[in-house]
Amino acid sequence: MREVHLPHLPSDVEARNKDLIADVWYKGKETQIKQDQQNIKIRMKNIVIFGAPGSGKGTQSDLMIEHYGLGHISTGDVLRNEIKNGTELGKTAKGFIDNGQLIPDDLMVSILAKKYDEFGRGHKGVIFDGFPRTIPQAEALKKMLDERGDKVAAMIELDVPEDELMTRLIKRGKDSGRADDNEETIKKRLVVYHSQTLPLIEWYKQEGLHHHINGSGTLERIFSDIQKVIDNL
Repeated sequence: MREVHLPHLPSDVEARNKDLIADVWYKGKETQIKQDQQNIKIRMKNIVIFGAPGSGKGTQSDLMIEHYGLGHISTGDVLRNEIKNGTELGKTAKGFIDNGQLIPDDLMVSILAKKYDEFGRGHKGVIFDGFPRTIPQAEALKKMLDERGDKVAAMIELDVPEDELMTRLIKRGKDSGRADDNEETIKKRLVVYHSQTLPLIEWYKQEGLHHHINGSGTLERIFSDIQKVIDNL
């Protein structure tokens, strides 16, 4: 009689081992994916740069962008671009501006959210420059980031004495020809800053995100202090 060789059928033990290996592989893969996502969260460093007009937010933002590869969202720039490009959000914002009204916080957050989403999911972090300026705006920003699984990693305050701010802004006005950098207008802007914006410091302290930086001195020393904050996040 001819011997017939049947294909090998795995025993119960072998089958269980294969299922176990597959299960371990899938669980390992799932864990790796979760770890990769967590690493992205850890690397993502969203920063609120904060300070009075003339405190050096723009200059220090440029240095952070160059050194860390962070994105940058300047409220004024984003708003002007939306209006210039004639987007629906821009048209709505222009309507408020043309009527001499302040842009509602929810509209401003929608504009910022649109810009934020353009950086994609794997970005290193974004500097928020010029926003938030009030506690309701800070709460709205927190909610917007929460909805995306993100958060503000730090609020960096550049603290400069008022007399130095005046000197800087008046000089900037002479150098650049900016009409709003005259003594009377500067004083009004500082009054608004102290009454509306300064309370944000306490709010971010309660959030555990506030970092004070002495904004007087050389650019190099100031940026070195900022680096210490960011590198330890």
